[in-house]
Amino acid sequence: MDKGKHIKVLITKALEVINEVNAKALVLITSSLENEIPKVDVPIIVVGKDFDLSNDRIKKIPLPLSLGIKNVVNLVSAFLIENNIISYGETFVYVTPNTLGIRTVKKEIATTRGFFEEAQTVLQRLLEIAVELSLEGREGHPVGTIFVVGDTRNVLKYSHQIIPNPFKGHKLNVLDKNIKGIIKEFAMLDGAFIISNTGRILAAGRYLDVDPKKLDVHLPPGLGSRHLAAAGISKKTKATAITLSESGVIRVFKNGEIILEYNPRMRY
Repeated sequence: MDKGKHIKVLITKALEVINEVNAKALVLITSSLENEIPKVDVPIIVVGKDFDLSNDRIKKIPLPLSLGIKNVVNLVSAFLIENNIISYGETFVYVTPNTLGIRTVKKEIATTRGFFEEAQTVLQRLLEIAVELSLEGREGHPVGTIFVVGDTRNVLKYSHQIIPNPFKGHKLNVLDKNIKGIIKEFAMLDGAFIISNTGRILAAGRYLDVDPKKLDVHLPPGLGSRHLAAAGISKKTKATAITLSESGVIRVFKNGEIILEYNPRMRY
């Protein structure tokens, strides 16, 4: 069976499964499936390179497929919840060029409005790196770090170096193909990475000079100084902060709040 017929069979079966399990959405993972969009009575989400939420029936979101299907499906779950397409406990069906799957959304993935509001290639790239660090660590050892993206003028104003800046004088960008190894190496340092909206790495080993109490930042019990600092800088400035804990949990902060939280090591 050629690839085109294979995909058509999967989508035909997906429509049957939607009816059988009362699924609330159909997710097509990879833009190569766009030409195979079927007529169906549930919302359709196309995961690829485009970002377009204007169509009531078909939503397009860009996610790096190199994260792996499990992590992409987890993030799609967050998107569906955030946009009130489905609720916790409800099910969606997803199709890739090679597989057909069913996912029931559980509360382990938390999100609030913000992460999927616009296409953000730099954030997606950092998320991909954070997932890899969560799963692999550095040389097998767990890693914890902070990435602060955007509003760099103010972020630098409210932070200082605690070690010499290893990126000073260099023009390295998180979108560069070979950058992941360098980021992994410096993720072992104390402090945060400071990254521009275009992806340029301005600094690492940066201490965030923010007082969460004065900023009225409130986080769930159990989160430590790294998360408070990330929440604080995202409230003090217009930046977005991504934290990675040694436990593997990734959190994204905007305006002092957690807008995305999940653990790539867990099976949902």
